[in-house]
Amino acid sequence: MFLNSLVAIGPWQILLVVVVILFLFGGKRISEFMGGFGKGIKEFKKELKDDNEADEESSSK
Repeated sequence: MFLNSLVAIGPWQILLVVVVILFLFGGKRISEFMGGFGKGIKEFKKELKDDNEADEESSSK
């Protein structure tokens, strides 16, 4: 019973972690990081699509 109360994560704990991260890194750095993360995901999806198209072309020959 005691262990479950230690492991449980509630909305206040999540909010506290977000506030600490914002305080440590600042809004600008987090914005830059998330922008780079989004660009990386977009590029990854593009490469997957290009790879699948190349596989389809090579298998149809």
